[in-house]
Amino acid sequence: MAGNAVVTEAGLKTKLIEQLQAIHVEIEDMSGGCGQAFSAIIVSPQFEKKTTLMRHRLVNKVLKDEIAAIHAWTPKCSTPEQWEQQKAEGREPVAPGKDTTGEVVTGTTA
Repeated sequence: MAGNAVVTEAGLKTKLIEQLQAIHVEIEDMSGGCGQAFSAIIVSPQFEKKTTLMRHRLVNKVLKDEIAAIHAWTPKCSTPEQWEQQKAEGREPVAPGKDTTGEVVTGTTA
């Protein structure tokens, strides 16, 4: 990633799909559009038999340059089996931050 490149939802999603073989990715810009705070739901078979910490480290390794360029990054990681079970039980997860009051992070700059 270039030094001053802008981090986008689409760019994050593409990289996660390509490098983690993610079958479902939801990215939300929580900064009101300036691209400095993102939350995500990531579903990947690469998360099998990994703890939450190991999953987050895997994602952070893939997005190392992007995370360095933004203010905040909050992923929620599931395996395909966990994702299907959550959907079947009617408790499909939402991106971290979406289940709050709906406010976005303020005071960030692009």
